[in-house]
Amino acid sequence: MDLTLADAKKIIEHTLAARETHKLKPMAVVVLGAAGTIKASESQDGTSLLRPKVAHGKAYGAISLGIGSRALFERAKHEPILIQAANSLADGALVPVAGGVLVRDQENNLIGAVGVTGDTSDNDEKCAVAGIEAAGFKADTGG
Repeated sequence: MDLTLADAKKIIEHTLAARETHKLKPMAVVVLGAAGTIKASESQDGTSLLRPKVAHGKAYGAISLGIGSRALFERAKHEPILIQAANSLADGALVPVAGGVLVRDQENNLIGAVGVTGDTSDNDEKCAVAGIEAAGFKADTGG
């Protein structure tokens, strides 16, 4: 199973609703399918130029290595050469900080990833989790 475009749009809608509820800064959200392809992406008014790339990097790192970007951040502290090597192999596309969350179906199969950026990494992750869960999926932060 893979995320559909409709699923991705629901995740984005709920992610941005969580941002509004918590009165956070404008966000960019990227949803990737299981193969790492972009299903949907949205940037709110007021986000900076690189925000979509950062959101993509969080999601891409998570889906590429099969662990949430919070776990990538922890690995980077203890095994920086591993994360540096992985980032090199990914042509610099990995962003190993919280806010990249794996999407799992109800049977716990990996079906995609969401990357969120715009506020603190913890707040980005909180909104991603809220969006994924509100859309009916399981969120895996790697934490």
